[in-house]
Amino acid sequence: MHRVRGRPTGGTHVTADDEIRGTAHGTAPVPLSVLDLVTVGAGRTASDALRTSVELAKLAEARGYHRYWVAEHHSMPGVASSSPAVILAHLAAHTGRIRLGSGGVMLPNHAPLVIAEQFGTLEAMAPGRIDLGLGRAPGTDGATAAALRRTDRLNEGADDFPQQLAELTRFLDDDFPDGHPYRRIHAVPGPVQATSPGGVQSPHRPPLWLLGSSGFSARLAGVLGLPFAFAHHFSAQNTVPALDLYRESFRPSEVLAAPYALIGVAALAADDEKEARRQVLAAALNMVRLRTGRPGLVPTPEEAEAYDFSPMEREFVESWNANVIHGTADEVRAGLDDLRKRTGADELMLTANAHGGDVRVRSYELIADAYGLPTPA
Repeated sequence: MHRVRGRPTGGTHVTADDEIRGTAHGTAPVPLSVLDLVTVGAGRTASDALRTSVELAKLAEARGYHRYWVAEHHSMPGVASSSPAVILAHLAAHTGRIRLGSGGVMLPNHAPLVIAEQFGTLEAMAPGRIDLGLGRAPGTDGATAAALRRTDRLNEGADDFPQQLAELTRFLDDDFPDGHPYRRIHAVPGPVQATSPGGVQSPHRPPLWLLGSSGFSARLAGVLGLPFAFAHHFSAQNTVPALDLYRESFRPSEVLAAPYALIGVAALAADDEKEARRQVLAAALNMVRLRTGRPGLVPTPEEAEAYDFSPMEREFVESWNANVIHGTADEVRAGLDDLRKRTGADELMLTANAHGGDVRVRSYELIADAYGLPTPA
């Protein structure tokens, strides 16, 4: 077993490997998890979306989903997850066991010290339950990224990602070497508190995950021996090549002895196939608008059915929905099982994008039932 770097070996022995690998329940072939974009539908508010997130997190915990992640996005009216750390603190207050994390924080948008402090605080709130997933994309358009980063030299942020990651890791472990300009700077809450008189150090530190939709982060995660999360839900053509690259590049580390890869999967189950098609059409129209510079709230199924799609838009919708596993619970289960076989993923993280929160909640209930996941006492 591998010890978390920077953690004491005495007392409770907690390994990063323990906090990364999940357990499959029921008949699920691998652990199932949830990715929440905190979507806001037309006629709904961000408060409504956040209430749905709390309901979903409670459901996920009760039904045996392994982890619940939220993703950083900006300047998108239909996505209310611009502040993952704030949302995770809220979810931590309403749950007690499920792992919570970022899927992910876009590191180039932030100072590494700030992220170390935020997730150190989350770890103190929910010990042993926090994941820190990191991406290098802006999670928005170029103009918004420039506003976030206070610069229009955006490529530099992405190019510096390995250095930013190394700095963040040093802050989390409080182990800058002597002579480093940050040697006397400490992320608090964090390991430095254990070195203060009377200090006691938590055995936990949020595991780092690298997220990606291409080969860059796949290779970096492999070389560093970190767990990897691939965005299959919007980059399906790259999934198998990226996972192969990750596994080929993997070097055992103090974090993981062997590769561990999850994939994000767009999946929506409904009580009948027709209703599932209506819901994913609305979500696809939302993507059409986003991709053509018209981001907005997620439209209703009725609006999507009445929308006059151009031939190019119709082609996009068909291509997009080809990678959304949708239908009845049995159909979704079969699609997930097939995807897992094709990719060899160690974990499936499901994202259900729909106009109504009740539709999303029902989808996760149906999938849990289809796999025989635990039911609340």
